[in-house]
Amino acid sequence: MAVEGGMKCVKFLLYVFLLAFCACAVGLIAVGVGAQLVLSQTVNQGATPGALLPVVIIAVGAFLFLVALVGCCGACKENYCLMITFAVFLSLIMLVEVATAIAGYVFRDKVISEFKKDFQKQMQTYPKDNQTALLLDGMQRDFKCCGADNYTDWENILVPKDRVPDSCCINVTQSCGLHFNVTNINTKGCVEKIGGWLRSSVLVVAAAALGIAFVEVLGIIFACCLVKSIRSGYEVM
Repeated sequence: MAVEGGMKCVKFLLYVFLLAFCACAVGLIAVGVGAQLVLSQTVNQGATPGALLPVVIIAVGAFLFLVALVGCCGACKENYCLMITFAVFLSLIMLVEVATAIAGYVFRDKVISEFKKDFQKQMQTYPKDNQTALLLDGMQRDFKCCGADNYTDWENILVPKDRVPDSCCINVTQSCGLHFNVTNINTKGCVEKIGGWLRSSVLVVAAAALGIAFVEVLGIIFACCLVKSIRSGYEVM
């Protein structure tokens, strides 16, 4: 029977998409955890759009994994209720992912402004807090930057005034920031460099979320086809 053969093909493709969904779910969780770790080191956590985005991504990834298991069980047992549940929840996940992608794009500048404010605040505690000093030194060394806007931000923080943290030096050595020569240090601010990296990272995550949403649309279509077949009483296996 032609329809039966067609439904076997749809069922096989649905299994392939369910495997892809599991991989996407693990990927989303990994991206969310990574984003959370980065933001926890660069932006003070709070109930802000920028801080909540990684939590949303992790939650969506975990929920997608559970929904994929429901879809796998529904397809294997050809259970009408499970397949309907799978299609509905997958539609909700797709909408959340699209909303998250849009929110990430809209609030990308908000994340950078929060980062700048927190970086300047942490600079004030740099001489007194070893943990903060290690954090800022790591960022300045990794991103080859100095200060929030530029190296002159350290003038009123460190003593003497002609001093910057050693992590600002192009070639980092002990006390290289004392009585420095401008040609031997990184002069650009960290907000510009790290902010640009954060902006591009948000765009990559948003694009990935939209790509996964497109794959989920195909999964919803295949699930609906299988639901129609089950409801019509065709033998798929």
